[in-house]
Amino acid sequence: MSTMDQWTAAVCADLGLDPSSADLRAVLDLTRDVAHGVARPAAPLTAYLVGVAVGRGLALPDAAGRVSALAASWEKDERLPDSYRSRHRRPAPARVP
Repeated sequence: MSTMDQWTAAVCADLGLDPSSADLRAVLDLTRDVAHGVARPAAPLTAYLVGVAVGRGLALPDAAGRVSALAASWEKDERLPDSYRSRHRRPAPARVP
C-alpha cells in the first residue's frame, strides 16, 4: 500500500468517510488545472470548495469538470500578493566565485 493510500485510508477513517469515495486522480487533476491556470495558492482552496459542493450533492466529476473548465478559461494574473511572494519565494542559489 502506497503512502498516499495509507494517508487516504487514515483520513477517511478519522473523518468517518468511505475511502472508495476518495477519487485521488480527479482531485489531483483538478488541483493541477487550477494551480497552472489560475495560481498555485488557489488549488487547495478550490479542492476544499469542490468538496463542499460534493457534500451538498453535486457529483464530483461534474464539479471538478466545471471548475477545471473555469480554470482553463481564466486569464492568469501573474501578480501575487507581496505577503505570499515573500513567504514562498525560493532563495536564489548561492554563487561560487
